[in-house]
Amino acid sequence: MKSQIFYTDVYKSLEDKIKTFLNAQPDFLSKYTVGSTRAIGDAIQRILEDNFQNIIGKLAKEYSANFARRAMADLAFTDQNGLYYVVDVKTHSLDTKFNMPNLTSVERLARFYQEDTNCYVILMVEYIIKGINIQVEKVHFIPIEFLAWDCLTLGALGWGQIQIANANNIIIASCSRKEWMLKLCNELFEFYPGEIQKTKDRIEYFEQVRNLWKTKKDIWE
Repeated sequence: MKSQIFYTDVYKSLEDKIKTFLNAQPDFLSKYTVGSTRAIGDAIQRILEDNFQNIIGKLAKEYSANFARRAMADLAFTDQNGLYYVVDVKTHSLDTKFNMPNLTSVERLARFYQEDTNCYVILMVEYIIKGINIQVEKVHFIPIEFLAWDCLTLGALGWGQIQIANANNIIIASCSRKEWMLKLCNELFEFYPGEIQKTKDRIEYFEQVRNLWKTKKDIWE
């Protein structure tokens, strides 16, 4: 069953609703926190966790925002058709020239998407700083499979980490989950051999380091 949120224009309405809601918030920063992207991100995330249930309204049958910091989700809900959405809140300052946010582990996503009723959603809030306030310019509320691989990359953490290559260049390309996941596998088939070679190079380097230390006099004994 396709999501009635993402395969209709509902998600676009939610993007506008989230943007309007955040811009209507009372000032929540100070001169001490406005310079910290982490502080801004944490504040926006907390505001959304506390209010997203009201924002999404009757679209959600069940809602939760009680997750550990390293969990896949910052908040989650089940829709009226029983589809389960985990939402990962990301923030991006448009005043920065480059930002490469981590999304999720390839292994974790592969396991999560074994169940067709699961949906991993990116909620990206793009903002500019005005004095000690922020102004939200754009909100993306999309499943990860709506992100084109032209704007994604893989990072060498664990099994591999899906990353946005540059948050200033997000490319939306609605495609089927099957098509996107097959592309993920192909990307990994190119990525892993390079990591194997890097490991071999590192082993060779530390073999040289070990040989050097074998010949050194131990002056610290």
